[in-house]
Amino acid sequence: MGKSMPQCLKQLDIRKCVVGLATGVGALYLLYKAIKTGLKCQPPLCSNSPVCIARLAIERERHGRDSGEIRRLLNSLECKQDEYSRSMILHSITRCVYLLEAEASACTPDDINLLGDMLDDQDPSVRIQALNALKAFSGIRKFRLKIQEHSIKVLELISTIWDTELHIAGLRLLNNLPLPDFVHPQLRRVMPSLMEILQTDYILAQVQVIRLLSYLAQKNDLLYDILNCQVHSDFLNLFQSAQPGSLLFEALVFAERLSEGRNVPHYRAVKWHYHEQSLHETLFGEESRLADRLLSLVIHPEEEVQIQACKVIVSLQCPQNLGSRSSSCHPSHSYFKNGE
Repeated sequence: MGKSMPQCLKQLDIRKCVVGLATGVGALYLLYKAIKTGLKCQPPLCSNSPVCIARLAIERERHGRDSGEIRRLLNSLECKQDEYSRSMILHSITRCVYLLEAEASACTPDDINLLGDMLDDQDPSVRIQALNALKAFSGIRKFRLKIQEHSIKVLELISTIWDTELHIAGLRLLNNLPLPDFVHPQLRRVMPSLMEILQTDYILAQVQVIRLLSYLAQKNDLLYDILNCQVHSDFLNLFQSAQPGSLLFEALVFAERLSEGRNVPHYRAVKWHYHEQSLHETLFGEESRLADRLLSLVIHPEEEVQIQACKVIVSLQCPQNLGSRSSSCHPSHSYFKNGE
């Protein structure tokens, strides 16, 4: 054979080692597969992680049991937690409120105050998640008055912190609430900030803030504050056909409400003075180019935009009368000259 006995034994040992190693690796792989398969088939044994709370709650509700997850989450929020944990707990509370309305309805005003306290948190993500949680609870009628108490704080956050996600979360909450009269002084103070958000390039924030402004435009004591807000020289770009249809529609609703509000007799009875760069002058002044934008939107591809553009044109042509509507409309010389 040409090999000595010691050499043969040495070669045999090496082969045994290789075979043993391969067998060990194969066994480990099979063990890994078994564990992985078992994890897929078995539900999580521990529900303490906030990321799986909503899933566990749904599973328990399917079996007709009160999961108690919202209460447990709220209790854990009262304990000392790091920023990430607070944020994740609030996120899970939001999900559970939407999924488990019966359990959410069993919560108390103190729970709402606990969420409201989170608006003072130093961590931005915690504040945003707290706003989202309050928005979820605002869908339950019994909590709306309690959540209203935090509306001034929400307005303060929106007007002092330039964060798009916070703006969207805060504005969605405000748009889901009937804002009480005691908030109006704060609204006047933050009106310039709201108008600045409207003139950003963040569509979701723009849509939310213009919905709020449209609602406020129907408040007699806030109309002048809105119309006298200073706007950028390119404000009318909001009415370009290139804008997303959702934003265009909301902008047109806003313009219609402003037009109707400024034409009611009690508003027209006062001689108002507006800044040269005010929203009023941009939309309704002698040099306004709004009419041109409206005429181009009458042929917009989206029907709801077409219809709303026509409504604005009609509101500009027909000043409103509280007692009765005139049977004929008289063209406004600052918009459609020569009866256009």
